[in-house]
Amino acid sequence: MDLKTIVTLSVTILVAAAGYLFKYLNDLKLSQRKDRLERVDRQLRELYGPLFALDRASTMAWTAFRSRYRPGEAFWGTASSPTEEEAAAWRLWMTEVFMPLNLEMTQIITERADLLEESEMPDVLLELCAHVYAYKPVIREWEQGDYSLHTSIINFPMALRDYTSESYVRLKREQARLLGK
Repeated sequence: MDLKTIVTLSVTILVAAAGYLFKYLNDLKLSQRKDRLERVDRQLRELYGPLFALDRASTMAWTAFRSRYRPGEAFWGTASSPTEEEAAAWRLWMTEVFMPLNLEMTQIITERADLLEESEMPDVLLELCAHVYAYKPVIREWEQGDYSLHTSIINFPMALRDYTSESYVRLKREQARLLGK
């Protein structure tokens, strides 16, 4: 075999090997991108999307409730206690609006924790779950006619609104990027 034939065969083999390697790496990248898009879609559909929507609904309901009952002042623990009508409204809204929304959020958190972006459960989500479960005895007392307790011993985590919003927006951006938008 002469030098020209050896060079031609070598170049052909190198081009073929480079083409195969390029295709392999490109396929791997596309597969990883597809897998990531599927996970982001699932995170948005099953965890962050529902949490975001429920938190926003809760925020809107809370704003409406507070604009009607004792606007501009704390509901409990102030110099002027709520009237019996205001206290009854509090119990009604807590049992019929806020607790169902909060219970749904805690259920999503506990059932879909595998979809979290973080490697550990964020404190804000643990605080929400603790708040909701600490409210259960208060509501049980109300069901038995005892209205001496008014609130959970653990406050609603106000940082939840930022967490759900930031997580949802971040994942929507990533989803758009992965879709090439």
